[in-house]
Amino acid sequence: MVTAGGAAAGAAMLPGQAEAQPQTQAKWGPQWPVVRFNIISDIQGDLTDFGKALDDLNAVNPGSAGLGIAGDLTPRGYDFEYGQLRETFDKHPHPRQVAWAIGNHEFYVPKWRDPDTLAQETWPNGTTEDSLFRSFYRFAGRNTVYNETSFGGVPVLCLGTERYAKYHDPKLWDEVWMSDRQFTWLEQRLRYWSLRRSPVMVLTHHPLPNTVSGTHNKLYRSDYLQPDRLLSILGRYKDVFLFSGHTHWDLNLSDWVVRRVVPGTGNLEGFTVVNTAAVQTGWTDDGKGGEVSLGGAFNQGLQVEVSPGSVVIKARDFTTKTWLKQITVPLHDSWGFPH
Repeated sequence: MVTAGGAAAGAAMLPGQAEAQPQTQAKWGPQWPVVRFNIISDIQGDLTDFGKALDDLNAVNPGSAGLGIAGDLTPRGYDFEYGQLRETFDKHPHPRQVAWAIGNHEFYVPKWRDPDTLAQETWPNGTTEDSLFRSFYRFAGRNTVYNETSFGGVPVLCLGTERYAKYHDPKLWDEVWMSDRQFTWLEQRLRYWSLRRSPVMVLTHHPLPNTVSGTHNKLYRSDYLQPDRLLSILGRYKDVFLFSGHTHWDLNLSDWVVRRVVPGTGNLEGFTVVNTAAVQTGWTDDGKGGEVSLGGAFNQGLQVEVSPGSVVIKARDFTTKTWLKQITVPLHDSWGFPH
């Protein structure tokens, strides 16, 4: 069984590795009062739609301060798939600052005997857990799944699993396990930015239960092995914005953005949770406790605009090149308002 007390195999230090380092050089402030950036997720090999998304985002937000991609970067996690993703990325306009989060599809190489032969009955087909993390690290240019970067002075934290659960418990598959080190890091960074009266953007591939679209469904209620611990940390801060992918559920649904209140945290207003939809294939509720594919040319994502007193989140359809909706979330403790 995966336990919180064990060492994280996927998080083992590499030679010369340092702890995930924060970047605190801020630009956002009175001299630059609005910062705009974009968030997408779940590319999963749909490189044509990925290119279309990048082109459309550049058209609507040419000065973007950054791009967050909330996991499932590749279909299976092969090095050549990361290479194809990088090649497409480099062919299209994109911001200099990019925050890559890890998803479950980055761990699917073990299901295949070779790239053309699915062989789940002989999982893991000689693939080691460590090799999967190393492939992500090489691509993302860092040595931990968790990481902090800055989009125009707005802090962006990436979270992710540090184990692929099936290597540790044959009854599990994609469930997220986070080390004590990652939890401590998250607590420290949220406290740091709260004291500086800054909102914090958090990217994680898997959604937390009972938050945005799809997460009341049994399919997505058990994605985390330590959900209460993560919720208890995030739930203390009113100006935290959590962006999660994985479900591919449509941004046209009414619960695409919610406030999640966590009992016992002392924060009765909760924190904001946002569905990132997907670049590859959209899904929605089937009305029977499951889900159904939307088909067609589904390709959706987000634009986020951070101002002194609020954050505007806008849902974008990259296929039709139209805005679907937007919501304005007031900031509770921004430098633009009395403390």
